[in-house]
Order: sequence, then C-alpha cells, then structure tokens
Amino acid sequence: MGREIKSEPALLQEVRKYGQFDVGGCYNCGSCTISCPLSGNLTTFPRRVMRYVLFGLKDLLNSSLEPWMCYYCGDCSTACPQQAEPGEAMMTLRRYLTAQYDWTGLASRLYSSAAWRIGANFFTGLFVFLIVFFYHLYDVKLSGSDFFPRSMPLEHMFPTMIYFTLAVFVIPIALLLTNAARMHSFIIGRENIKVPLSLYLKQLGTFVVHAFTQKRFRECKDKGRWIKHMIMVSGFIVPSLLVLFFLRWFQTDNIYPVYNPQRWLGYLATIALLYGSIETVIGRIRKKGQMHRFSSPDDWVLPAFLFLTAVSGITIHICRYAGLAMVAHYAYFAHIIIVVPMLVIEIPFGKLSHIFYRPLAIYLHSVKQRAAIEQNNLTEAKVA
Repeated sequence: MGREIKSEPALLQEVRKYGQFDVGGCYNCGSCTISCPLSGNLTTFPRRVMRYVLFGLKDLLNSSLEPWMCYYCGDCSTACPQQAEPGEAMMTLRRYLTAQYDWTGLASRLYSSAAWRIGANFFTGLFVFLIVFFYHLYDVKLSGSDFFPRSMPLEHMFPTMIYFTLAVFVIPIALLLTNAARMHSFIIGRENIKVPLSLYLKQLGTFVVHAFTQKRFRECKDKGRWIKHMIMVSGFIVPSLLVLFFLRWFQTDNIYPVYNPQRWLGYLATIALLYGSIETVIGRIRKKGQMHRFSSPDDWVLPAFLFLTAVSGITIHICRYAGLAMVAHYAYFAHIIIVVPMLVIEIPFGKLSHIFYRPLAIYLHSVKQRAAIEQNNLTEAKVA
C-alpha cells in the first residue's frame, strides 16, 4: 500500500511567507514546463510543485527535489501567458524548503522577516566584535604593548586564530549536515525505497561534480549566467578553502612577491567577489533580466556581505604592505565582524545554503533513481 497523503489547506499561505507565489494565475497550460531546458520526465517543474501547493500536499512538496533542479533562468516566466511568474515561485519554494530542512527554525524567521535577518546578522557581528575586542585587550595586557601597535604581526595570533577559524567553519558545516539529514528523511526516508550504503558511496561523485561545476546550469539558454555565477561562487569558495586548510600560509607575516600564489589567489578572489556582487546589485536596481524583477531581503544581504568581505580583505592587504598598521588593525576587526555573520548565519540559514542544497538534491535524486531501478530489477527477478 502507498503512503497516506494528507491535504493541508494552509500550505499556500505558509509558502507565501517566503515570497511571490501566484497559483491563481496558473491554469496548468504547461508552457513553463515545455520552455524549460532542465525539465524532464522525472522532474517536470515548475508545474507539478505548484499543484502540490495549490492542493495542500505538504508531504509531497517537502519530499520534492524539483525546486532545486531549477536554476532560475527565467524562460518559464517569459513563456507564461498568464504572467504567473513560475520562476519566482520556484525561488520561493527553495526558501520554503530551506526552512523545512532547518531544525532550529531560524531559517523560517530570517526568510519571513527582514527585521530578523538584519537583527541576527547584527547581533552576531556585535558578539564577534566583543570577543575580538576583549581578546585584544587581554593580548595587550599580557604583552605590555600599545593598544595600537606600530606593526601588524599576524604570527602572534596563532594558535588562537586557528581555533577561532575552525569554530566559525564547523558551526555552519554542522548545521548544514544535520539539515541534510532532515532533507534525506523527507526525500528518501519517507518512501518505501531501500538504499544500500554502497549506492550512496557510488553516487557520491555526483555531489562533488555538481557542487564545484554547477554543470546543469550550463544547459540553460543564457550561458553567460553560468559564467557569472561560477565567478562569484569561486570568489567565495577559494578563499574559504585557503583559510580553512592553509591558514598559516595565507595569514602570515611574510611579505610575498606579487607572483606568489598566496597573493594572486587573493587578488583573483577579490576581483571575483567584487564583480559578482556589483553585477548582482546593478541587475536588481535596474531589474535587469527576469531573475532580478523580484527581490527579497536575502537577495540584497548576500551581495552586500560578499562586497564588504572583498573590500575589507583587500584593505587589510594594502595597508599591511603600505605600513599603515593602525588602519590595518581597524580593517582586520571590520573584516572579521563582516565575515563571521556571513558564514554562521547566511551559509546554514540564508541564500548561501543553496550552493550546498542544490548539488545535494541532484545527488539524492540520482541515488533515489538508481535505488528504484535496482529494486525494480530485483522484484522482476523474483517474479521470473
């Protein structure tokens, strides 16, 4: 027997807390699905998930991967004769699903309230400022140096900086992994599909490939969007990996020549973040392209964080090389206060989480599909 499906009439109002969702204008003509180059036989979005919401099928919606298969190229919204904005509806569903996966409930508050989003980032930044400020006071007292030393040595920050960095990265990673477990329970755990561990391991490459290449994005008609997206994502991922795994090499007192990888990797990351964040903000101000026609607070907060991260980071670098120690200290404090809320709040609860959930959804889809095929073959073999 199949699982019991319940209808929850309040689902539509719940989904609309997360953004635009016009089911009244949709009369199920299928133009959106036909126009989408990523929609296929097993993932016929966006029409099917819009029906789930309309009929209150919350369990089916929560177990659906289709919102993550959408890269919001906007072709479906352009093709819609009723201007129901199915592309924006899929974006709204990604926010909704992010909140469903989150066991803390914070993602739901951040997505449905601008005050909560601003407040969460502000108080996290304030908390970090207090930690850094009082640690600096303790360091000054211990060493007997001036509050603003004439040089900015980084070596004395170790090993404290290593522990701090690990904590800042471990917190969002732990939250994402626990949320991933909930996502798995929604998608595979509630269905009568047995998945052996070996199958998860065999398909793991799918997650890695899609996480680092976003290869399905290239199937969209506008290839330029994939390039712009990869530039901005690489600007975030490259310095994150350097700081997480090569902190002593990246944060050092040594003055490297310009051709050293430590410098040009930082420069490339800075250029990528500045380009991606500025291009995104300009697009949203001009409402350039279908994906920029509608904006929620998270659409502005993320590029602002990325821009400020790049500016504060390059400011530290310039000031250190120019011998401006006091300015470098201020810039370093500002950089940490900016980066930590972005990592601790925006990665597990905000739009940055999409760079994790989307490849994870594609991975679970491949696991689910392969498991169903193997289970079918096993059943047929027993019958034969």
